[in-house]
Amino acid sequence: MTPPTTKLAAQVANQIEDDVIAAGWPVGEVLGSEAELIERYAVSRAVLREAVRIVEHHQVGAMRRGPAGGLVVRAPDASPATAAMLVYLEYVGTSVADLLEARMILEPVAAAQAARTITEADIGALREAVANEQQQHSRDQISPSSNELHLLLAQLSGNPALRLFITVLVGLTERYGRIPRRQTSNDLEVAAAELSRAHNAVVDAVVAGDSARAQQHQARHVQAMMQWLASKRRSVRVATSWQPVIESGSGNHSKLAEVIAGQIMDEVVAAGWPIGEVLGSEKELLARWGVSRAVLREAVRLLEHHGVVYTRRGPGGGLVVSEPDPSASVAAMALYLEYEQIELRDLRLVRDAVELGCLDRLVARAGDPEVAAQLKAAQLVHADSTNAEVTIQGNHLHVVMAELAGNPVLALFIRILTALWERHIEATTGAPEDREPEVAAEVEKTHARIVEAVLAGDPELARHRLLRHLEVAGARWH
Repeated sequence: MTPPTTKLAAQVANQIEDDVIAAGWPVGEVLGSEAELIERYAVSRAVLREAVRIVEHHQVGAMRRGPAGGLVVRAPDASPATAAMLVYLEYVGTSVADLLEARMILEPVAAAQAARTITEADIGALREAVANEQQQHSRDQISPSSNELHLLLAQLSGNPALRLFITVLVGLTERYGRIPRRQTSNDLEVAAAELSRAHNAVVDAVVAGDSARAQQHQARHVQAMMQWLASKRRSVRVATSWQPVIESGSGNHSKLAEVIAGQIMDEVVAAGWPIGEVLGSEKELLARWGVSRAVLREAVRLLEHHGVVYTRRGPGGGLVVSEPDPSASVAAMALYLEYEQIELRDLRLVRDAVELGCLDRLVARAGDPEVAAQLKAAQLVHADSTNAEVTIQGNHLHVVMAELAGNPVLALFIRILTALWERHIEATTGAPEDREPEVAAEVEKTHARIVEAVLAGDPELARHRLLRHLEVAGARWH
């Protein structure tokens, strides 16, 4: 059970973040000293400090000590949350097939969008990326993809959600490692030539502004790339260190903490992620790693942020392996997209693509009684709910549909998109206590019709109803 103090701290953190958004996210501005914030939010020092830790973890602000100090608004960096997402997705057993499906859904869309918005400067960058990749294939290994071009296309799409999600997908693909040179030189040359041909075809279509052709070429390339990776899976050299995933601040102290955090995480992964197992007491860990208490505690803090471990006090206590929880990363990613001022059309483009991708999988499971039971339970919306509660209850069905579809990557993306949706709607649609019973009734009716089509095994009708539902829901976005 979550302690009341923790729940209150989470509520205060949410209020602070809403205040930052309402103020236009004034980076560098001091929101107030600790004393001022305690008075403003009417909480104890302990609750405020826990709330500030959450705000810092979400990359919204940072507490500055000393004269003129206080909680300073910061420009969010998605890197720590992205790293935590990679940890979670690896933990839940994301497969090559899951990656292929997610990349097949999003990367062709990014290529098509890039073709619509391409500039002269962008053309030079794309062609330079293709030229650079031809110099990257060493005699010892070949990458299953040229990440520079894939990331650049995501950036040129102009869509913050596409850029964010494709960065995660590329990062997760890299976790599968590189293919060692256990093939002939001719095999490697053929693979490199095919990669170059595919990338040139995509770039040519983007430069020409042919969005349909760009989307088609990118879909073919991603499918071929991921199938090639899957076919070589037995020979993939999985990265032997998690240290690049664990990132802290700057300075030797922080860098050493990163190294220790990475080594501890390596142990957890090598042991098969034994949840509940005690890795050792602080004294034992200090002796094992030969570092100062300050370095070890910072390393533990990093791992706790990533949901890898937690500290248990008392007899039999120590550093305990935990089950990664993506909640903090989901919240941080949603806030990052809010900071990027994502527009409704960009959000809808990504949400439609991901939800429709999940829907196709879900319809294939329509005959499973457990699927039917969970969908029917999730479609309910309470008539006496506030407008904010209707949004949350309505999004619950979308999250459940994504989870039942069975692709952990897509399910995580839906959680981020719905979290963003909820925060934005709550902040822009009147008083928190406002109620519109007719809206709640209409949402529940629409949900029932979507579930009905899914369970009938009618993907076309389910897609039609889902898209119309998202269109109506988007009308509330301001």
